[in-house]
Amino acid sequence: MFGRRFEQPANKSFSKSQKVNKSSSSFSKTHGVSKSRHEPRQHRRPATAASANATDLSPPGTLTPSIVTLVIGKDQRIFAAHEDVLSASPWFQQALSSQYMDSQNSKRILLPDEEPEIFSSILEYLYKGDYYPRLIHNKRRNSWEIEQIEDDGQRSKDATIYHNSVHGAVLKDTVIYCTADKYGLEELKRVSLRKQGLQSGIPCCTILTSARYAYDNTPDTDSKLRAHYLALIIRSRSTFKRSGTMQLEMCNGGTQLFFDLFVALCNHVDDISSAQNTPRSNRHFF
Repeated sequence: MFGRRFEQPANKSFSKSQKVNKSSSSFSKTHGVSKSRHEPRQHRRPATAASANATDLSPPGTLTPSIVTLVIGKDQRIFAAHEDVLSASPWFQQALSSQYMDSQNSKRILLPDEEPEIFSSILEYLYKGDYYPRLIHNKRRNSWEIEQIEDDGQRSKDATIYHNSVHGAVLKDTVIYCTADKYGLEELKRVSLRKQGLQSGIPCCTILTSARYAYDNTPDTDSKLRAHYLALIIRSRSTFKRSGTMQLEMCNGGTQLFFDLFVALCNHVDDISSAQNTPRSNRHFF
């Protein structure tokens, strides 16, 4: 799961967007991806959100030696993964036996439109059942949290990536959700959606850019990610109605987002009106 430039020799390293100081990883043919971060036994982290599915998502102890080379992004970063692991995705299962193979019929897949940082997270999920930063279950509060990062400013930076298709910052979890939808990884969609609901301190412009990206990269039948952004904007309406970026985006149009937002706001107002008109004696039945 290491990125390097396509023309460089076999000395592999993470792609630039991967932060080595947080988690340096190594790739081995027998164990796939393994992290070299060592923690004292008494400070081991609690189980993550995907721990219940770890048996299904983690590669078996005896993987086939078949390795697939993946060339990612415009800079042609090189990644490697076991064919058995990639086959958990219906898209890759088909790609490994169809026209997506290169002309020499070697086990190599070219994905020039993918972002290396996002694809690194996809591979991390396929091998470990989650991706950085992980979901942690707080047993005392019985709630899910994103693992703590000492530097809050760094956490805000980690929440977004620069995406070439929009020439700006987009929420990382949104891009992962859309990529998971493309590759048929339903559980990864659920994990990334839950993480998005736990994010805070994201600027309005980034939320709107991410919402537009979500609409451009999900089918009209999507009822999760799109609804998440509609609900988020409605909940934060006092902020968005004063946002110059919101006004500019609405003037530019070109997306189904704002009509859906209008319908959602109308439904919200109707619900409030209905609750106000319901006799007090009958409200307990709803």
